[in-house]
Amino acid sequence: MIPAWTGSPETLTPTASARRSPDGPSSVTARPSLAERIRFTAVEYAHRPENLPEEINWTAEIPDEINGLLLATEWLDNVPLDVAVHSKDGWRYVLVDPDSGLETIGEPVTPDDLDWLSTWWPGLTSSSSATSDPDPGLTSADATSGGESGFRAARLAQGSSLTARSRPGCPETPNGDYLRAEIGRSRDQAWANAVRKISRGLAVAVDYGHLSGDRPVDGTLTGYRGGRQVHPVPDGSSDVTAHVAMDSVASAGAAVARCAYSLVLQREELRALGADGGRPPLSLAGTDPVGYVRALTAASAVAELTDPAGLGGHWWLRQPVGIPLGPVVAR
Repeated sequence: MIPAWTGSPETLTPTASARRSPDGPSSVTARPSLAERIRFTAVEYAHRPENLPEEINWTAEIPDEINGLLLATEWLDNVPLDVAVHSKDGWRYVLVDPDSGLETIGEPVTPDDLDWLSTWWPGLTSSSSATSDPDPGLTSADATSGGESGFRAARLAQGSSLTARSRPGCPETPNGDYLRAEIGRSRDQAWANAVRKISRGLAVAVDYGHLSGDRPVDGTLTGYRGGRQVHPVPDGSSDVTAHVAMDSVASAGAAVARCAYSLVLQREELRALGADGGRPPLSLAGTDPVGYVRALTAASAVAELTDPAGLGGHWWLRQPVGIPLGPVVAR
């Protein structure tokens, strides 16, 4: 994050008036270099690493009044969200047992979540899904108590991408016949709040995601433990994550910034910057073996970063605040 400085390009004195006066010393001071102006701040809930350089700030919350760059790498896919399925009587939340990961179908989604689904997750919608009740005889006490089905109502472990919800009675288990959706309204709010922290600068989100018209049919909810994919059980033993509805998030940020955004795939962004991953000419191995190995290593790294089935599948969302959004060009 780069703090404001009075000698920014917008406030620099024109060259003609910055010349030294023959009758006195110059009033123009040298502009500090980028390295002198930049300040790094890491935002993370975990404890500060012991070997982190002192000049890097460490905080659990995004600072206010940022003047510079805000970079969120694979953050939004860890922001908790609700999962829903479209049953015979409309959209309903998916409940999850925090111990076993067993999923059951819960209550109808709220009007706000139904509106999000109708806008950003095209498919079957029902105006009655936000108001219908499968059992009108349930009381408020029943709705918050544990039933005899074995599903335990509990708050999920911190870091889970699901919100704990419960209802009594015999639960219905979702299956492949249901249209499944991951409600990204919480991610929209998180990104909008992050953009709101910027006074002037650029917010960049890098994450796996999808766009309207190409949503995953069965969702993307999964878990990772020690770098391996596991069943998404929200018991705190693994990282529970789900891909991001990038167009919905982008729209929420643009509404705050009041200016256009850019949304491109990582492989396109890196290629625009001149990283094409092309192999060096074999003739270089005969004239400069060391240089050939270095070029080959660099090409391999770029190939990994632009692989559409891997890191190249990341989306890059750029949201300017108070600055123009120029095209990405090779330099």
